[in-house]
Amino acid sequence: MVSVKRERSIELDDEDEVPAKTSRGEDTEDRRSRHCPYLDTINRSVLDFDFEKLCSVSLSHINVYACLICGKYFQGRGLKSHAYTHSVQFAHHVFLNLHTLKFYCLPDNYEIIDSSLEDITYVLKPTFTTQHIASLDKQGKLYRAYDGTTYLPGIVGLNNIKANDYANVVLQALSNVPPLRNYFLQEDNYKDIRRPPGDIMFLLVQRFGELMRKLWNPRNFKAHVSPHEMLQAVVLCSKKKFQITKQGDAVDFLSWFLNALHGALGGTRKKSSCITKVFQGSMRIFSKKLPHPDLPAEEKEALLQKEEYQEKMDESPFLYLTLDLPTAPLYKDEKEQLIIPQVPLFNILGKFNGSTEKEYKTYKENFLKRFQLTKLPPYLIFCIKRFTKNNFFVEKNPTIVNFPITNVDLREYLTEEAQATVKKTTYDLVANVVHDGKPSEGSYRIHVLHHGTGKWYELQDLQVTDILPQMITLSEAYIQIWKRREADDDTNNHTGA
Repeated sequence: MVSVKRERSIELDDEDEVPAKTSRGEDTEDRRSRHCPYLDTINRSVLDFDFEKLCSVSLSHINVYACLICGKYFQGRGLKSHAYTHSVQFAHHVFLNLHTLKFYCLPDNYEIIDSSLEDITYVLKPTFTTQHIASLDKQGKLYRAYDGTTYLPGIVGLNNIKANDYANVVLQALSNVPPLRNYFLQEDNYKDIRRPPGDIMFLLVQRFGELMRKLWNPRNFKAHVSPHEMLQAVVLCSKKKFQITKQGDAVDFLSWFLNALHGALGGTRKKSSCITKVFQGSMRIFSKKLPHPDLPAEEKEALLQKEEYQEKMDESPFLYLTLDLPTAPLYKDEKEQLIIPQVPLFNILGKFNGSTEKEYKTYKENFLKRFQLTKLPPYLIFCIKRFTKNNFFVEKNPTIVNFPITNVDLREYLTEEAQATVKKTTYDLVANVVHDGKPSEGSYRIHVLHHGTGKWYELQDLQVTDILPQMITLSEAYIQIWKRREADDDTNNHTGA
């Protein structure tokens, strides 16, 4: 009878397992490795590597194998292990070690070597060459998944596990920003970044890279991806501020995620990362302290002469610009139908013209502020402030922002010094996140531009549909990503025509 102690070591430690050899020695094992009779029992349609790599019985992360017949995960490979027991009980013989990417036949316990299995390892761990990455935005070839559906790599639905569409749209928007995507498609770009011992934040970088590679994989088994492992890392690293089971705010998530990635990649206020290289601009903030409005006029006058009430100027970096909507006048037409107000994009961009002043109230003090841009990033993010929170509830402003999707010139919002030196100030829209419905129970969808075809697509969870560019401007835009037009850009490529 095998002792309990020996049983545990066999179950958990693959290195100690005894290879299955016959009296003929190595030659017999080699022949079996290359002529496994069970390869035709593999069922690729049930394989799903998007979920956490846990044994379905013991819930352990150690030595996890995927059964390639039923798709379930099991631990170990030795006698009495869960994978071994499963192979005997159900006559499922082909297993893949999810860490080493090696295939084994159980219960015979020999390694399977066969080139026909490469498509399975590629789905588990897709890799991208520099040449492949360079071609991603130059063609719009449709690929056929194993389940028969066709898809464009990068334009892929993300599963809404329960209430995580607020995170899905941000992940999809960022996956369609080429320099960011290209950085994360190659693990070599970030695998050697050193982090302090016990730091969990680097998990975000690893999971985001894995998700990027799955979204852009041209050899997927299905035409959608589950962000399960990515979101588990988000829940852990945000200390449960962002959850899978509870609706969150896409702007809050975007702000936290970009800053968390920047820090995890070794970035600081002074040291750049790929996040700041892509998204960071800078602005001048002019602020002036205001006397309390209830004070007598003479006291106000006296205070305004003091040093602390003089205008101060600070230079500040930004990863996105917040655009304020005018208060929505909810009036009705003659048929008693609610009219939704509209505002041109350039009206709300006026906040950054250097002369428009706005009052900001804090708990104790009031300030008058104005803003002017000094540096424009390669990719510019706008967050349109739709929600206002007070002590009792959240209100949503339904104002529609009218914007062109190409050729937005931001030169007039730069300081005179910047205007003299900056040549490229024209932007084209590449992603548009929309919030539909009420503040607390609404849903999110996203419009993304496929750079290879110049066509626009709408993604809402698993649904992917093409959309006419002129339909994009009719939605309640919440987050937008704009690409700076470089001198060699093909301007026709952004029309969606």
